[in-house]
Amino acid sequence: MIPQSKKLTVEPLARIFKNTSATYKFYWFMGILDLYVKHGMTRINIWDIMVEMTANAWYPVCYFRLSFGKNDSLRDAIISIQETNNIPININPKELRRWLNNHQNDTLVKRTLDFLPKNVPYWFLRPWIDVADTKEIIRRSQSLENNCLYKLTKEDDTIWVDLNSNWLPYLKENYVILKDFAYWNLSAFLQVRNPNVPNIASKLSKVESRQALTKQRNLWDFVLHTQPITCIYTGHPLEIGNYDLDHFIPWSFVSHNLIWNLIPADSSINSSKSDHLPNLDRYLLPYAEVHQTAVRTCIESSYRNKDLLDDYFSLGCTPQELIEMDITNLLNCFKRTFSPMSQIAQNMGFEVWRN
Repeated sequence: MIPQSKKLTVEPLARIFKNTSATYKFYWFMGILDLYVKHGMTRINIWDIMVEMTANAWYPVCYFRLSFGKNDSLRDAIISIQETNNIPININPKELRRWLNNHQNDTLVKRTLDFLPKNVPYWFLRPWIDVADTKEIIRRSQSLENNCLYKLTKEDDTIWVDLNSNWLPYLKENYVILKDFAYWNLSAFLQVRNPNVPNIASKLSKVESRQALTKQRNLWDFVLHTQPITCIYTGHPLEIGNYDLDHFIPWSFVSHNLIWNLIPADSSINSSKSDHLPNLDRYLLPYAEVHQTAVRTCIESSYRNKDLLDDYFSLGCTPQELIEMDITNLLNCFKRTFSPMSQIAQNMGFEVWRN
């Protein structure tokens, strides 16, 4: 279930993945979310969405060779592009996006992906505008009928997606949950079509190994050099070179090293906490305050590697917005992400740390 809203009727959005027979709508929605929340795009060229769809579907298709079902052409298109151009199957998603954009005028590449804009932009709006004729959907979307998510515009041979401004705060605030909603539905969709493949969810994106947290540690070292920070678990002062980086929600659940899920802690804590979940009632507010301090320190100082701060977009706010929040809004911001994550992890069997 997706989050409710006092200003929007979210039921049509909640129905977008019902009775779907292909992966297009999952990847279409995730592409729109990323292009808006991460890049601030509210008027989106359909080519940019096609690039996102291809990049997001690349790893499950090329590396794990998952079946997308007989009614899905996205898999065949990706395999064709990969084999024709001899692209490494484990190419970095950023490099793949760069390659696709460099080949935007390549007739063969465009023809291979050309099936994507024929139906999915219109089918996606069916929960709001329930007609089969694509021209009618375009026409009725112009007035944002039933407060639909976006309107469609054709200019020359290009289709543009203009997001409904009424939806923008909701998409931004609930970005993580909406991405998880799409991934959960996609995982269920693919598990049916790959019944003998275990753990489909772990095969939907490029697996991130337990890499050294060098960049993340450099950021926290910089903060500790500038601001005194105490361990949220013990209350002891932390010193550069004498702390561990703790995954607040265990790495074995999140499988990422994004900076907003890392906190410096006493070395004795990391081993005892291990794969347990934190008690959010006890630790979430001090955790959020430490992160606010860290972001403010990096923004207001000469810290060079500020790209790491982009991770905070996943919380539904910009780094600048984060440092301007009062305590209530700061806590609510972190709750929107961590409370659902913690509950889902508990449902899967992760235990809360009883320190």
